[in-house]
Amino acid sequence: MAAPPGDAGGAPVRDPGLQPERTRLAWRRTTLSCTVVAVLAARQAVHGGATAAGVAGAALSALVWLAFLGVAHRRMLALDAAAPGPLPARAAIATAGCTILLALFTVAVLA
Repeated sequence: MAAPPGDAGGAPVRDPGLQPERTRLAWRRTTLSCTVVAVLAARQAVHGGATAAGVAGAALSALVWLAFLGVAHRRMLALDAAAPGPLPARAAIATAGCTILLALFTVAVLA
């Protein structure tokens, strides 16, 4: 039985397969979904009659979208590493917080 190919130090070379690519695509789909929600919130705020709550909700939705975009971009860059680590807890909390806030601000625009 032959040993797996390794680098000069004898450590096996990582074969990432398609898993990092699938994860990167999932982050892109999620970013696209957040973009659509933010754009629809802004559209609703403008077309529904510009109320203070609607404009504030749309502006906050845009800020949360930018924050999510930053977290997603950093994660996609981290997936380019030879051995990407797990998503840090801070980034996971930021992602969940952005998702919840985006939903809340969109509801504020609709109200």
